[in-house]
Amino acid sequence: MQKTVLIIGTVWVAPNSSAAGSRMLQLITLFLKNNYTVTFASTAQRGEQALDLKAIGVAEVFIELNNPSFDVFVKKLHPSIVVFDRFMIEEQFGWRVAENCPDALRILDTEDLHSLRKTRHEALKKETKFSFNALLQSDIAKREIAAILRCDMSLIISTFEMDVLQTTFKIDKRILYHLPFLLQRIEVETIENWKPFEERKHFAMIGNFMHAPNVDAILQLKTLLWQHIRKQLPMAKLHIYGAYPTQQIVELHNPKEGFYIKGYAVDAKEIVGNSSVVLAPLRFGAGIKGKLTEAMVCGTPSVTTTIGAEGMHEKLPWNGFVSDDFKVFADTAVKLYTHKKVWKKAQQNGIEIINQLYDKEQLEPPFIDRIKAVQENLKKHRMYNFMGSLLQYQTLQSTKYMSKWIEEKNRRQ
Repeated sequence: MQKTVLIIGTVWVAPNSSAAGSRMLQLITLFLKNNYTVTFASTAQRGEQALDLKAIGVAEVFIELNNPSFDVFVKKLHPSIVVFDRFMIEEQFGWRVAENCPDALRILDTEDLHSLRKTRHEALKKETKFSFNALLQSDIAKREIAAILRCDMSLIISTFEMDVLQTTFKIDKRILYHLPFLLQRIEVETIENWKPFEERKHFAMIGNFMHAPNVDAILQLKTLLWQHIRKQLPMAKLHIYGAYPTQQIVELHNPKEGFYIKGYAVDAKEIVGNSSVVLAPLRFGAGIKGKLTEAMVCGTPSVTTTIGAEGMHEKLPWNGFVSDDFKVFADTAVKLYTHKKVWKKAQQNGIEIINQLYDKEQLEPPFIDRIKAVQENLKKHRMYNFMGSLLQYQTLQSTKYMSKWIEEKNRRQ
């Protein structure tokens, strides 16, 4: 069987800039490790932080929207697997892949449920309580679920989102696959190299500033949380790192308050590994949070919210504390910062979470086996997903001709 993977990315892979970038690199590495030939294609402009994929043996191709050149390209490449990075990419290129490479396994990497994150954000802005009824009524949910149904398999990163898709949207589990971050198991030698409690200093937060939940979390830290922490720890400092800081974020920098906006982190692991506690007061969002798994990987306890920890640790105790009450949030952050015994216990909890739930050596083989099983029975697999076939048919009829119209319009300009 041919082992050629085409990944169509929303943006170029930048693992040091976002959790989504790290996730994509994990998938690429997994395919390469299993002897797949990988091509990564994107319509986006290449950013400064983008990884040179050619250096790890991945072909890079720039593609255009609404352009028949993609049809020629994908036909020639003839991939056995096509991965769409987020549902918007499936909307744009899914019908072209289905038409030109009908036997290719179509996989959607959701990253997180965008509709869940957006609906929660809308509820927060309106100061109303999030409801699943609102999620069911949202236009973006209809688009996202349609993309999931059109694909042969969708990768779901969070156990909570797996439940939402099956319970709220009634999606057949056969087209869903729970695949969290693929991380290295934490061994004794790694733990021995971590900085001890006494050598750690400062609170930290790391997050892409283009991601709305991160911006909101930083504003919560600035306006509500940090003053409660500083009242108890007058000499404490909070270092906030992230790619693409906006002017709004830069202006929050205030050394007198111990509130430091540091900008892009060249080596996030070093920063987190030197910090005492990671703070993540997320009020909306979805998926699992790279900043929090990174804290665990670096042996750094964290304080977050229910949404921050959602779908990340099953029934295992958290790597610190989880609270939606900001007074409790601040008090537990101080407790972690000042009590070695509490801090060490939280660190041990993080080790258990990574080793039990994110160990790539345990997660990767079943995923590859699932891919092979679906490929070997692709026609039968698609028969079970009639709604997906129906949506694919309708999409070919509507999206195809809209795209053809845009192509013709562009050609005449």
